Amino acid sequence: MRFPNRQALSGWRFRLFAPILAGATLRERLVSCVGALACIALTGLICGGLLGEGPHLPLIVAPMGASAVLLFAVPSSPLAQPWPIIGGNTISAFMGVIAANLIPDPIIAIGVGVSLAIAAMSFTRCLHPPGGAAALTAVLGGAPVASWGFFFPFVPVGLNSCILVALGLLFHRLSRHNYPHRVVSATNTHHTKDPPANLRIGFREEDVDAALQVLKETFDIDRSDVSRLLREVEIQATVRSNKDLKCADIMSRDVIAVSPDTTVEVAHALLIRHNVRTLPVKQPDGTLVGSVGLRELALASGPVKALMTPPATTSADAPALALLPVLTDGKTHAVVVIDQAWQIIGLISQTDLLAAMARLVPTDRVVQESVA
Repeated sequence: MRFPNRQALSGWRFRLFAPILAGATLRERLVSCVGALACIALTGLICGGLLGEGPHLPLIVAPMGASAVLLFAVPSSPLAQPWPIIGGNTISAFMGVIAANLIPDPIIAIGVGVSLAIAAMSFTRCLHPPGGAAALTAVLGGAPVASWGFFFPFVPVGLNSCILVALGLLFHRLSRHNYPHRVVSATNTHHTKDPPANLRIGFREEDVDAALQVLKETFDIDRSDVSRLLREVEIQATVRSNKDLKCADIMSRDVIAVSPDTTVEVAHALLIRHNVRTLPVKQPDGTLVGSVGLRELALASGPVKALMTPPATTSADAPALALLPVLTDGKTHAVVVIDQAWQIIGLISQTDLLAAMARLVPTDRVVQESVA
């Protein structure tokens, strides 16, 4: 009989405990553990202080544990947003109380309670899986729950949910997470009705809707996040296919730069003379400290140090096409190439990247003639 070797067993263990959520990292899981520990404990403490302690006064209901899993482990999920947590738990508990009071048979009551909870959450746009547990708790909670009657959905369920969400908002703000999750919509920086340049080609929103209809599945991800993910996949695939083209291959090495004490008039003259849109600002030792462009210099005066903005930077070894999202955002006209000491070694403009991409396009005669 042949036994697996130690390396195979090690690989099996890593696969077994690997996160099943896309984008999950060990650090994020540890952060979620800390958040759940702190906020669940504080929720119980606060509710105990408000309601007092006793067997007839549950400090915190069990569904809050499931809500915490969503709130801290997958805060970008549509099911983990503030309204689904508060509304989903409260409304579902209310459905459970109704079922418990109208149906004497507990077996039938638990089924009716959960089904009513799903329907109510769906109609009120607050679908939240722990809501099903809140409905069951309302039906099977026994004397402590029955003593609250129709107040149970509000105290302690609604109170627990509100405190947990408030603490979650604070925790995610401190840990710099995007919560409540918002998808930043792409806008045209030129303030015209045209969509941004990077959204004028490729798939459209209606294509995403059509694909979801074909798959006939429900996914725990916002529709806008699907579009954002797919566009990033397109960019990463392009970068991977052309990974040999580095920033060092296409960057300008004779970089026109200014010092923080350079006057606006001199900087503006340099932009016009060299026909560029961005000037790096550097210290006398060559260290990059910022950048200025036509937008900042247009109606200003004095030294440029008061007008500097954080520069877009990259390294010489980075894939050149990884700059596509930056140089097509409608605001950034150039990326400064720096070394580890923040010394300026080059600059890549939109023109540099466009010229490099043109070399990657197949030189088909039909295409050339159509362009001509």
